[in-house]
Amino acid sequence: MADTGLLFDQSDWSFDLLRRTHDAIEAVALQDLELEIYPNQIEIISAEQMLDAYSAIGMPLMYGHWSFGKHFIHHERHYSAGHSALAYEIVINSNPCVSYCLEENTMPMQALVMAHAAFGHNHFFRNNHLFRQWTDAENILDYLAYARAYIRRCEDQHGPAEVERILDAAHALMSCGVFRHRRPPAPTPREQEERARRREAEREREVHYIWSGLDRAQPGSEAESQMQERKREMHLPEENLLYFLERFSPVLQNWQREVLAITRHIAQYFYPQRQTKIMNEGCATFVHYHIMHRLHETGRIGDGAMLEVLANHTNVLTQPAFDAPHFSGLNPYAIGFAMMRDIQRICTDPTGEDREWFPYVAGCGDWRGVLKDAWSAYRDESFIQQFLSPRVIRDLRLFALTDDENQNWYRVSAIHDAAGYHRVRDTLQRANDPALNEPVIQVADVDLLGDRVLHLEHRMFDGVPLDDGNRRKTLEHCRRLWGYDVRLTSQRET
Repeated sequence: MADTGLLFDQSDWSFDLLRRTHDAIEAVALQDLELEIYPNQIEIISAEQMLDAYSAIGMPLMYGHWSFGKHFIHHERHYSAGHSALAYEIVINSNPCVSYCLEENTMPMQALVMAHAAFGHNHFFRNNHLFRQWTDAENILDYLAYARAYIRRCEDQHGPAEVERILDAAHALMSCGVFRHRRPPAPTPREQEERARRREAEREREVHYIWSGLDRAQPGSEAESQMQERKREMHLPEENLLYFLERFSPVLQNWQREVLAITRHIAQYFYPQRQTKIMNEGCATFVHYHIMHRLHETGRIGDGAMLEVLANHTNVLTQPAFDAPHFSGLNPYAIGFAMMRDIQRICTDPTGEDREWFPYVAGCGDWRGVLKDAWSAYRDESFIQQFLSPRVIRDLRLFALTDDENQNWYRVSAIHDAAGYHRVRDTLQRANDPALNEPVIQVADVDLLGDRVLHLEHRMFDGVPLDDGNRRKTLEHCRRLWGYDVRLTSQRET
């Protein structure tokens, strides 16, 4: 007979209570919501360990770098002074899915964060097409172990200062070190180790081939032909700056090229998270909300515990008004959860407006299937474009601003009315598209037969130029890794 009593009736947690509660949450997640998840590995960590996880971008087995220590001190000071709280959990996109829960959590909070992370985020990581295409959940922990060991060997052989110099430049260029279009999957750590020796010889051959003809005089037409051939072999223009520097820099040693490879693999691992912040957090929040309510309705969680869960759930969804002193933009938890609850309503109890805007899902009744399809097939900007409804725009009181560089004021260009719904949705969609909000810098040309200048090109969106300080720093780091002059031009999108 199934256990129908309270899962817990106290604030203090124990491992037996955690195990029992996890099993009850799992039953709802798999049987009611029909989630598809990786096996779970849940670990309880201290506040100091949580701070350490913050500092190393949330990843276990991370290699050492001074910036992680800087972040640790920053977070520790704010936490000790009471200026900020710690996250209740951190979850790793891996198989098994690793969830770190803070030991200071009460038992109701441990139940909430397990439902949120170990099932909500877990399902999203396993099923969203971006994570399936770009991340290797099976081998990421092994790869991090390999990367940490490799960095340590480099420090022993070449000195920490020299390794730090390369890592500083690589970290600074990480946002330009991702593929935005499909590439063959990265090798597994075992394949990486197996290919390490052959890679060194191959890279030497590639660099030698590119630079072998530089000192031989060639007729103009022949030199031009060879230059075009080299450009074809280098696949120019190249969107991934770190990848290009790793392969073709004439000054880097083989171990330095591997450090760049490690950095860009980690950057690529995190790129889907930058594209799905609203969806990922909205999915996890919707899942924990549904599971905790189902456990309360069936008598597995008491009223007191549920009140604590709802209080913390409400805190997560807090959305300051646009004119509040601490407003910092839209809360991804709030808008993601609102949209997913709204999809559930549209599928089960649609209005005439819903049937006009969403004729294919309104009244279908299968809200689980619609949500699972959305979690699998969309990213933030396409999800907003497809599913942001007038109801959510009204409830969240969304409006659009136009910022004209020739004017010294903002103009409210759309509000939550019949004429403004599409404009608000388009504006929010663009605001959550990394391709439009992060600088896109690509390798445009390499003057191999002349002054060996590396030519970079920045594609401006909406006429927004690069910040002068960031521009100088980018060129400085590129020159350090390339070894010759680097020039950067900006082109307006037509």
